[in-house]
Amino acid sequence: MANKSLFASLTSRLPRAIAVNEAGSRAYKLEPKHALAQVAATGTFGNAFYSTAETQLDEVLKLIDEVDDNQYLAKLALYALEKAFMKDMPAALLVALSARDTELMHRVFDRVVDNGRVLRTVFK
Repeated sequence: MANKSLFASLTSRLPRAIAVNEAGSRAYKLEPKHALAQVAATGTFGNAFYSTAETQLDEVLKLIDEVDDNQYLAKLALYALEKAFMKDMPAALLVALSARDTELMHRVFDRVVDNGRVLRTVFK
């Protein structure tokens, strides 16, 4: 039989869901780096059931502003392309990186812009 007093005290130590997701439900608030990584690996910049392309772009730009680590942005752009198989998100991260650190952007440019479609997306 489970010790009810043990599990009752455990619920008071667990984190609370204090944020609200796109559907309007309670959710856990992630740290900016974690949230940006999640969006970079799953975001599509397309209209979805609970969000539009514009709100997704606004969220990405807000998270990029909160993350003050250019190396992280470069690595995340590469990860989003090579491991998460995203197309537009790495280009968006590369453009954001170009405004912060052009030398670092040039070092990862050839790996992120690996075809003409991505090149067109970057310079659109």
